[in-house]
Amino acid sequence: MDIQYIGENLLPGKLGQFFIILSFCTALLATISYYFATTTNLSKDSLVRANSDGWKRIARIAFLINIAAVIGIGSSLYYIIYNHLFEYHYAWAHSSKILPVYYIISSFWEGQEGSFWLWMFWQAFLGFIILRKGKSWENSVMTTIMLSQAFIASMLVGVEVFGFRIGSSPFILLRDAVPGPIFQRGDYLSLITDGNGLNPLLQNYWMVIHPPTLFLGFASMIVPFAYAIGGLWEKRYSDWIKPALPWTLFAVMILGTGIIMGSFWAYEALNFGGFWAWDPVENASIIPWMTLIAAVHVLIAYKNSGHSYFTATFLVLISFVLVLYASFLTRSGILGETSVHAFTDLGMFWHLVLYVLAFLFIAVIFLVIRWKELPITKKDEETYSREFWLFIGALVISIACLQILATTSVPVFNAIFGTEIAPPANVIAHYNKWQVPFAVVIAFISAFSQFLKYKKTDPKKFFISISVSLVISLFITAAAVYIMDIYTNVMYIILTYASVFSIIANARILGDAFTGKWRLAGSAVAHIGFAMLLVGALVAAATNKVVSINNTGIGFGDEFAKNNNPRENIILYKDEPVKMDRYTVTYLGDSVEGVNTYYRINYKVINEETGKEKENFTLYPNAQQNAKMRQIIASPDTKHYMFHDIYTHVSSVPLKEEDHEEHEGHSDDESYEKPLTYEINVGDTVRFREGFILVKGINRDAQIQNIPVGEKDIAIGLQLEVNSDGKVYPSEPIYLLKDGSKFDFGKKVDEKGLKFRFTNVFPDKNKLELMVYQKPKPEKTWVVLKAIEFPYINLFWGGTIIMVIGFILSIFRRNKEIKQA
Repeated sequence: MDIQYIGENLLPGKLGQFFIILSFCTALLATISYYFATTTNLSKDSLVRANSDGWKRIARIAFLINIAAVIGIGSSLYYIIYNHLFEYHYAWAHSSKILPVYYIISSFWEGQEGSFWLWMFWQAFLGFIILRKGKSWENSVMTTIMLSQAFIASMLVGVEVFGFRIGSSPFILLRDAVPGPIFQRGDYLSLITDGNGLNPLLQNYWMVIHPPTLFLGFASMIVPFAYAIGGLWEKRYSDWIKPALPWTLFAVMILGTGIIMGSFWAYEALNFGGFWAWDPVENASIIPWMTLIAAVHVLIAYKNSGHSYFTATFLVLISFVLVLYASFLTRSGILGETSVHAFTDLGMFWHLVLYVLAFLFIAVIFLVIRWKELPITKKDEETYSREFWLFIGALVISIACLQILATTSVPVFNAIFGTEIAPPANVIAHYNKWQVPFAVVIAFISAFSQFLKYKKTDPKKFFISISVSLVISLFITAAAVYIMDIYTNVMYIILTYASVFSIIANARILGDAFTGKWRLAGSAVAHIGFAMLLVGALVAAATNKVVSINNTGIGFGDEFAKNNNPRENIILYKDEPVKMDRYTVTYLGDSVEGVNTYYRINYKVINEETGKEKENFTLYPNAQQNAKMRQIIASPDTKHYMFHDIYTHVSSVPLKEEDHEEHEGHSDDESYEKPLTYEINVGDTVRFREGFILVKGINRDAQIQNIPVGEKDIAIGLQLEVNSDGKVYPSEPIYLLKDGSKFDFGKKVDEKGLKFRFTNVFPDKNKLELMVYQKPKPEKTWVVLKAIEFPYINLFWGGTIIMVIGFILSIFRRNKEIKQA
C-alpha cells in the first residue's frame, strides 16, 4: 500500500535533479564537440577542417546550457535550504531554522554535494572567460575543462546503474536517505520540527568566504593544465606558456588566499591553539599549491631562456592531478581516522579514483607520445644564471611536497598494501623537522636569484650586489633572535636569517622599481610577503607561550586530562579575580545567544608600582554544549595587538542538564533538599535561607485545572507570600479531598528555588500542614580557561597580504605582455 505523504514540496527537488542530469549531458556533449572541433581543425584535409566551426558552434551552445543548468542546480538547492524544506536530506542534515542567513549560505557547501556544486560553478565561470578570451586556444583548452566538468557533474547524479550508485544527489528525500518507522506515517513532516543544523565549528564568518575562495583556487588549477594539454595536443609546445602564465599566477594567488583563510578560521574558531596543525586536509590543499608555485618559476625560466620545458610542463600537469588526489583524500573517507575535518565516505571511493586516474592518464599519455618532439636545450644552464636557480628552487619545493605527500598518504598505503604504518606521534614536530630546512633553502634562493640574470651572470658583480644585503641581514637577525628569544634552536636562527635576507634583498629590487624598472616588482613583493609569512609562522610557533599556568597542583579529573594539559589550564570562579602572568583575569558570567554560550572573561593589567590600570578588555570565548555526550565544542576569542595576540578559549564549563517536562505534583522532588514540614496557621511565618514565608490566608474556593470539584469535595488553597531581597512572590499550593481520598498540588517559586506542598488539615489542632522544599545552595559558577600569547603573529597575516599583492602585480604584468604580443 502506497503512503500518501502530506506537506512535501517535491517540485524544487525534481527541478534540481533535472538540472543535474542536464549539466552532466551538456558537459559531455561540449567535451565531445570541442574534441572534434580540435581534431578536425588539426587535420591536413581542408574539407575536414571546414567541419571545425560546426563542432565549435555545437560545443558553445552545450556549454552555455551547462552554465544555465549549474545555476539551476544551485538555485534549487538554495531554495530548499533557505525555506527549510526538511523533506530533503541535505537541508535536514546541514541546516536549521535558527541559523542566520549567512550561516545558511555556509550550510550550502558544508556537505560534499554542495562543495562539488561550488567547484562546478567556478569551472563554468572560468570556462566562460576562456570562451570570450581564449581565441585560438578555445577548442583544445575547453575540451579538457568540460571533461572535468562532466566528471564533477557525475558526482551529483545520484542514480543507480547495474547496481552501482553514480554520485550522490543533494536532492534525495529524507525518507529515502534515512530509514525509520517515522516514515510509515504520511504526516511525518509534522514530527520534524527542525534540521540537524550546521556543525558548530563551521559557524564562523570565515566559513562563508573561505570555501568559495578555496574552490575557486581548485577550479582555476584546471586552466593551466588544459593549456599544457592543448600545447602538447596541437604541437604548439612553446605557444601555450605565455597565455597560461597569468592563469597559473591567478591559481596560485587564489588557492593560497583560500588556504590562509582556512588558517585564520582555524586560529579564530578551533581550540587547538594555532593557525596550522599539519592536518591531512590542510596538507591536501597545500601540496598542489606548492607544486604550482614551483611550476610558475620554471615557466618563467623557460619563457626567458628556453631551459627546463619538460619540468615546467610536468609541474603544471601534476599540480592539477594533485588537486584531484587531494579531493580523493578528503572525500573518500580514507582520512576519517586521521583528520578532524575530512568528509565521510558517500560511496564515491572508486568514482574519485577514476577521476584522478583519468586525468593522470591524459597527462602521461600526451607526455609519452610527444616525448621525442618536446623542446630540449642541449646547452646546460650556467650555474650563475637565474634559470638554473629557479630550477633548483622548484626542485626543493617538489621534494618538500613529496615529504608532506608521503606522510599524508600513509592511510592510502595501508589501504592498498594492507600495512599498519602508524602516523607520527607528534605530527607538528615531525613536519617541522623536515619542512624548516626546505624553507631555509627556498628563502635563500628567493633572495639571491633576484640578482642573477638569465643565461649568465658575472660572479663578481653578483657577490658585490648581495654582500651588503647579507651583512645587514646578519645584524637584523642577531637583534631579532635576541628579542624573540629563539637562540637555543640553531635551525630557527638559520631560517630567520634566510627570511630576513630574502626581505632585504627583495626590498632592494623593489627599490629599483621606483626608478622605472618595474619588471621584477611583482616577484619582489611576493617574495617579501612569503619571507614575512615564514618569519611570522616561525616566531608564532616557536615563541608562543601559555600564560594560563596552573601552579595549584590541582587537576580537573582523568577525563579532562585525556585531551588537555591540566598544567596549562586555570579555573576561574565567577567574580573572583585571579593573577595570570601579567594579567588579572575575572570570569564575569555568561550569556546565551542561539546555541552558543558566551563566557565573559575580563583582562586587566595593573601597574604594580602605582596601582593604576594600564589595560582593560573583555574577551568572549564561546562553547556549544552537548549534555547527552557530556562535552563542549569550544571556540576561542582573541585580543589583537600590533605585536602580539592574546588567544583565549574555555576548556571546561559546568554542563547544563537537559530540560525535562515538569508536571504538577512531586515527580521532581529529588532535585530539592529534604523537605521541612511545618504545622502552621494564618498569620504565621516560616524562615528559609534567603528570607521568610508569610501565611496570608486560606482560599476555600480553590480551582484546579482540568479537575472538577464536586459538591462533596473540598479544595483549599493556602495563600502564601515569599519575602526575599525586598521582593514578594505569591504562591498558592492546594489541598484536595475528593471522593474520600487526599491529594495535594504543589506550587513553585522558581526565582527562589522553593516548592510548597499543602499536605494536610488538622481540625482538632486548628493547624495546617505545609511542606517546604528548597533547592540546594548553588555551587560557585566556574570555567576552566586556557590562554596563549602569540608574539608577532601579524607578521604571518601581513606577509600573506603582501604576497597576494605581489601575485596581483605579476598577473597584471603577464597580461600586459600578452596584449603587447
